Amino acid sequence: MHEPIAQGIRLVELAPLGERLAPLRLCDAHALRAMRRSLERHGQLGALTLFVAGDGLEILDGFKRVRAARALGWTTLLARVCEVGLVDAKLRLLELHDGRGLTELEEAWLVRSLYRDDKLGQPTIARRMNRHKSWVCRRLMLVEAIEPEVQADVRLGLLAPRAAVALSRLPRGNQVAASAVVVRRGLTVRQTELLVGEALERASHAERAELLARRLTAKSADPKPGPSVVRAARHEADQMSADIVKIRDVAARLEARLLATPLTTFTPVAAELVHDALVALSPVLRALDGVIATVTHREDVA
Repeated sequence: MHEPIAQGIRLVELAPLGERLAPLRLCDAHALRAMRRSLERHGQLGALTLFVAGDGLEILDGFKRVRAARALGWTTLLARVCEVGLVDAKLRLLELHDGRGLTELEEAWLVRSLYRDDKLGQPTIARRMNRHKSWVCRRLMLVEAIEPEVQADVRLGLLAPRAAVALSRLPRGNQVAASAVVVRRGLTVRQTELLVGEALERASHAERAELLARRLTAKSADPKPGPSVVRAARHEADQMSADIVKIRDVAARLEARLLATPLTTFTPVAAELVHDALVALSPVLRALDGVIATVTHREDVA
């Protein structure tokens, strides 16, 4: 047994540490490389958080530090051991990362583990996590809606967690194909949302599958640009995609409101204001439609 180095902290052997909670966390290759560089340059900056499980110790917080240290050939790290059980250890995950925050998908994995593996009811999970019951329900629905293969792509670092959340809107039968498009084409989260929106406009599974197959095999005739050009283009594409998503959502909402609430239901002053705003909006939308027709080579523009 190692002597304590500071109050509540001691040196522990890395080899026997368990990683039972690792499936609840993301640990991609880029983050591991960054952690390895940090350990090489600065040493260990923060103690691990462990908990007792049977006769051994399990990692609660510090998976990247442990894996990076093992890759460097280190055999020990400083750690703080918590006297908590498995369920409480899982609950501590959310507490420990309250400032930095878990991704939405990690939260969903955590809730599912408490619900499926530990048999806690949703009201109990909500109370112990200090969250509303609807939050717990949404996280469960999210993780149950995403195909395991898509979740595997996230774990491998091939797919951003937020992109997986966007793909969850698709029927499960289309998600794997859509994930392949996102990974192969290097789509941003915003572009993934556009792809999902386009696929959802198709009426049948076959039509969605055909669209995704086309997107997967599409090739660009342009020569491959340099890294700086790629970064700038991706940033601009992401901004443009965000604007498209925003305009489409606002347009759909405005259309529904105009159809549901005629201007005649407003007071005369309010009706006049809305009327004038709509009149001013029309030429803007026509101009935008003309530009869209030009850049997409659409031939039906007036």
